[in-house]
Amino acid sequence: MAVTETPLSLPAHHDPRTSELQEGDLLHELSYAFGGPFHFLLPDRFDANTAAFTAALDETGTEGHVYYAKKANKAAAWIERCAVSGTGVDVASAGELREALGHGVRGENIVVTGPAKSDELLRTAVLQGALIAVDAPDELERVIAHAAALRPARLLLRRLPPAQGHSRFGFDDRELDAALLRCQEARGTVHMEGFSFHLSGYAVQPRADLAGQLVGLCLRARTLGLRADRISIGGGFAVDYVSAEDWDRFTREQRAEHYHADRTFPDFYPYHSPTAGADALRAVLAATPAGEGSSLAGLLREAGVALLLEPGRALLDGAGSTVFRVQGVKARAYGIVTVDGTSLSLSEQWFNSEFLPDPVLVPRTRPAAGGPFPACVGGASCLESDMLTWRKVAFPARPAIGDLLVYPNTAGYQMDSNESPFHELPLPPKIVIERGGERPRWRLDRHPSP
Repeated sequence: MAVTETPLSLPAHHDPRTSELQEGDLLHELSYAFGGPFHFLLPDRFDANTAAFTAALDETGTEGHVYYAKKANKAAAWIERCAVSGTGVDVASAGELREALGHGVRGENIVVTGPAKSDELLRTAVLQGALIAVDAPDELERVIAHAAALRPARLLLRRLPPAQGHSRFGFDDRELDAALLRCQEARGTVHMEGFSFHLSGYAVQPRADLAGQLVGLCLRARTLGLRADRISIGGGFAVDYVSAEDWDRFTREQRAEHYHADRTFPDFYPYHSPTAGADALRAVLAATPAGEGSSLAGLLREAGVALLLEPGRALLDGAGSTVFRVQGVKARAYGIVTVDGTSLSLSEQWFNSEFLPDPVLVPRTRPAAGGPFPACVGGASCLESDMLTWRKVAFPARPAIGDLLVYPNTAGYQMDSNESPFHELPLPPKIVIERGGERPRWRLDRHPSP
């Protein structure tokens, strides 16, 4: 095999728990048992990430609450942990709300987001005492109507970010003025608890700036007799997948020749972030909002305003990976590995991008000699575009049928945003792995319906 281009490596950060599983027999046993690809979940990592966000609030004396953004991963395991720990859950559909309630999360610990919510969703949210982030004037009227018929409703008013005026979400200045007056008229029917926003991207200062503006809005709303004692800054806390050195080299050197069929991509997720997870929250709290004289944490404390946040990906950092079995290998100018699933199980590929951290080869037996084997990775469907990894990865040896490829750290948005049973292939099951005794214990996240 004559390779014309030296592959670029982009290894994920070393994770002791995942490495331990890759070095044992359990992943091969699970591949045999389920006869196809699967995802494994590590709930203790979710617990640790959640605790880190709570600690970041506590360190600055900031009153607040963490809500897990359920859309980031559909597994029941995370919701079960939220119910036990008192962590909130962010939902955006009637189905997600039922899931959260059904796994024991209390209604008061649920925030309902998303645009133009259905009446079924609003009705259930009002009945269960969930906090509703209202997105538009007509939705506010529907919330008031449900509250008048059922029980008082809790709500936030979602702010259109002034710097992202093209967004289709939230109240603009004129709508917000009218909404505050409407909430004043409906006092007793609705409890206007504050404001929310969501910003695209991961920059710290814009979040602090807009959060500072929302604190000012809370003070203004209180002059109308409204409660207004909390703000939600949404999600947008980056995950750091790879080292700064590897990411810098990759972004400088990558070009079409490094990919199967000379594929090019318009952009990638920022797989390295110098400030990620709970540290990103610390940075937001420490930043001084534009026009203010103290940090955001100081403004919140002084105004008596609680900070709500809705991380998804950041709570799932290191909490799961995806495993495929090798079904075939071709050797041309570079290798083409085919696995027993499809790229529908790695969502980034279906957003005209690429999931970049290197898959890890876990041989069924001792790896063959022969040195690095550059190869892309394709799925089992009949589509040319069904590629799990367009990039030519330098595997340590030629993969063999029965070997496994482990895609690291896929729990955040990768596992199930776009999965479908194409070609009647079953969806990869989610396997919960927990520590227990001398070896890990596992169970299905959800048992199949009879």
